[in-house]
Amino acid sequence: MKKVTINSVASHAGVSKKTVSRVLNNEPNVSAATREKVLAVFKELDYTPNPIARGLAQNRSFIIGCIYDNPSKSYITRVQTGALAACQENNYNLLIHPCELRGDALINNIEQLLQSSRLDGLVLTPPFCDFGELVDFLKSKKIPYARVASAILDDDSISVTSNDEQGAFEITEHLINLGHTSIAFIKGHPDHSATEQRFKGYRRALTTHGIEFNERLVEEGNFSYHSGVDSARSILDLSPRPTAVFASNDYMAAAVLKLATQRNLRVPDDISIAGFDNAPIARHIWPGLTTIAQPVEEMTKQAVTQLITHIIEPQESPYKVILEANLITRESTAAVK
Repeated sequence: MKKVTINSVASHAGVSKKTVSRVLNNEPNVSAATREKVLAVFKELDYTPNPIARGLAQNRSFIIGCIYDNPSKSYITRVQTGALAACQENNYNLLIHPCELRGDALINNIEQLLQSSRLDGLVLTPPFCDFGELVDFLKSKKIPYARVASAILDDDSISVTSNDEQGAFEITEHLINLGHTSIAFIKGHPDHSATEQRFKGYRRALTTHGIEFNERLVEEGNFSYHSGVDSARSILDLSPRPTAVFASNDYMAAAVLKLATQRNLRVPDDISIAGFDNAPIARHIWPGLTTIAQPVEEMTKQAVTQLITHIIEPQESPYKVILEANLITRESTAAVK
């Protein structure tokens, strides 16, 4: 069977080769009717573009890179899901690359990645989205990039984030409205901007309701389950013990729930527990975790979509949006007995 080419698609659709190329790459200047006709021919002829030839013709690799450094496998899976959805819709490929936030070593790592993969652009997830040295390096190399969940909103780059500070305020206020005045808090990784945002929301809720901040109720975590266990041990050893615990992500909250149960504490009768992110574990354990639903997939999808749009046709005004993080109440929180 003769291989279907871009020329045969153009002939079958009655359009130019350039028009087919524009449809293939989601470029502008193609009418909706023409685009629909070409897409129909793609399907009819079972056309699969040759990525090598396509890249050579347009001096692009059609590969978007996504770097991450996060101990939560669930978070990375959600990032990948959103990024893949955007890439598939735009006929791009996705390269996932783990890194560590380590100054010059990170820059060297990224430089080697760019040289070996010829990436068209890079998606920066926390904590890389707020690492100035990396951003400066990408700018110097003229590499398009987009930020996901960044605390920096005044930069001239694509940025899609969620309102973590407000989400943390709402979940702390939810506990306060249930009668809790002694609420422990477990921080996230110190390199992640979300850590400070969530801590700010927690403290703002206490201040708003006239509750004095107590440093003894705050523990340092790093978004991992194991750090949640260590933090939970310190919190549950306090005397008097707090009546509620708000952990900066669901995995640390799950660790608190496990340790509380091991100590024969009833959740939520003896102690209420809340998390953040709405990771799968929040729905799968019992009691289900009260948490904040952070739209990780949608944030990443929008960031990648806008990055590809910018690569195809550079935008003068960078795309910036803040998505809502919503409170979800489940069985792990209740009124103080």
